[in-house]
Parts: sequence; structure tokens; C-alpha cells
Amino acid sequence: MNAPVRLAPVVTAHDPRDAGERSALAQFVADEGGSLFHLPEWLGAVERGTGQRAGGFIARQLGAVTGWLPLTEVRSALFGKALVSSGFGVGGGILATNPEAASSLARAAMDYAGAQGFASIELRGGPIPQGWSRWDDKHCGFTRALASDDEAELLAIPRKARAEVRKGMALGHRITTGRTSSDLAAHYACYSASVRNLGTPVFPRALFAAMIEAFPDTSDILTVWQGDTPLASVLSFYHDGAVMPFWGGGTFAARAARANEVMYYELMGHARRKGMVRFDFGRSKTGSGPFAFKKNWGFTPEPLTYGVWSAPGAAPRNIDPTDASYSRKIELWKKLPLPVANLVGPVIARGLA
Repeated sequence: MNAPVRLAPVVTAHDPRDAGERSALAQFVADEGGSLFHLPEWLGAVERGTGQRAGGFIARQLGAVTGWLPLTEVRSALFGKALVSSGFGVGGGILATNPEAASSLARAAMDYAGAQGFASIELRGGPIPQGWSRWDDKHCGFTRALASDDEAELLAIPRKARAEVRKGMALGHRITTGRTSSDLAAHYACYSASVRNLGTPVFPRALFAAMIEAFPDTSDILTVWQGDTPLASVLSFYHDGAVMPFWGGGTFAARAARANEVMYYELMGHARRKGMVRFDFGRSKTGSGPFAFKKNWGFTPEPLTYGVWSAPGAAPRNIDPTDASYSRKIELWKKLPLPVANLVGPVIARGLA
């Protein structure tokens, strides 16, 4: 018996203004177990919050969606032009039901990049096309199941890290969760201070506001306070049974107050009460401080596979903050007054999708 013939995929550019198409893509992402970063809402929030254009390509066979490649068109005077799947995310590469659809999406992206002058295409996860550069030794993800109750959650944290959580809890910090402008202000105060202290430009505040607006039922902000002063804050998403603390940080005072430790422990309980069953601690650079912090909390690192295509004669952009070429810039950035860093940083960070 002859095998059934599968029609070649038809690939079209995604129109973010088409509500019906956005709905079809959201359903496809849900059916195929796609990530938060595959959702059209993510792309739209990135565009509204940073000005970087959202788009992508859809593969269809017999009229049904069989593949989706979300793309953010990153344009930066400092870092050049790149198509990123998915912008400002840690995942969101090609999502397809069969190899033909995946290959067709990659070809469409390459043709578009060549025609529009993009030097590279970056895929964060998913199948990496043959001939593209690929690696799995630079970043790891950290995910584990949530425990059954608060005490079990505390005991699931290894002894040394658990002792730090207990010290922080003994200080009686106030904990808030919400989505208001006040929550956003507290979050930005903590997050911007944290990344400045690390020597990194802060993302635009509009990006966080756009994300909260785009995910009204599946995002919130948890903040740890000392009196009326926010010490640490995290903007989290809830997707496919997992809480994802995505943008978080603390002030200098947070370290002595163990505010970051309290923040993540409190988020675990908050997420469990919302019905989540997993804690996705996100991506960290292999061998970095955050990498060690997550391991010390009992999370097992899982290598993440990324890939990149570069146009003939072009080199992929380098936005790795651990690269030696950035070391002097990072040290200088750490010394900037916070108001100056918050003024200049978003202009630069728009190109770090």
C-alpha cells in the first residue's frame, strides 16, 4: 500500500491585525504545547513596549495550521538587525507538526531576512534547521514540581538556601501581589536598580506595562517590602501549569534583608494557590551567579538548544554580557547614577531582544 501523500506546506506572513488569525495561532500553540513566547499576545506586547516590529510566518496544509515561527524584527544602531524567535523571550523557536512545515518556515524566514537586510535569524529552542549554527552549552533552564504545601516547599529547598529563606522570613517583610500602576512602579524601582548594579541597561518600563496588559489573567507582580520601601520584586507569568518568574530583581538592601530569597519562596506558595504545579525558574548563563543560585535552590539545570543563521558574509550579533569585549562597558555602567541609567538604558535595551 502506498503511503499517503502530504501536500507541501503553504507559508504566509502573519498579520498581527487579523484577530481570527491570532485566535487560530493561540489554539495551535495550546494544541502543540508551545511556550508563552509563541503566543501572539507576547509578540504584540513586545512591539507595543519596545517599538520592535512583531511578525512571523505560518505554515498550513489542507487549510490547517501545521507550523508557526514567531519573529521580532530587532533593529538597533548598536547591535544591528536580526530576526529573533522570540523577542525578549527565552524560547519560541519553530513550532511545527512535521519536518516539512518546519523546513518551509525556516526557508521563508531566510528569504525574508535576505530581502530586508537582516544579518541573522536567532531561534530559541525548537528544531534547528540543517546547516545553521547550533549550540546547547551556553544556557540552561531550571524547572521542578511545586510541593504540596508551604512547609513541604520550604523543606524542598536545600539546607543552606533554606536557612537564608528562614532568616528573611523572620524579618517580617510585607508581601504584596497585584497588577496596578503602583505594583509596576515598585517593580521597576527594584528591577532597574538590580540590572544597573549588574552593569546591564534596563528594558523600557513600557515593556512591562504592555505585558501586564496583554496577559490580564496570567501575569502579576509580587513585591517584598521593608516598611514603605520595595526591596525586591518579580513580574511572573502563569502558563501551562507553570509559574515563570521572568523579570525580577532587588536593590542593594535586598541582600542583607534576604528579600530575594523570601520573594521566590512566597511566589511558590502564591503560584500553588493559583493552581500551578511547576516552578519555571527561567534561563541562566551556564556558570553564572544566577545559575549557581538556582542550583543551590535544588533545581537541576537542563541545557537549552539555540540556533542561528547568518547572511552570507555577515556575523551574528553579539549581545552576550559575559563576553570579554563588554567587560569595561559593564563596569562603567555599574557606576552610573540610577536616574541616568534609567534614562539611557531603555534606548539601548530595545536592541537586546
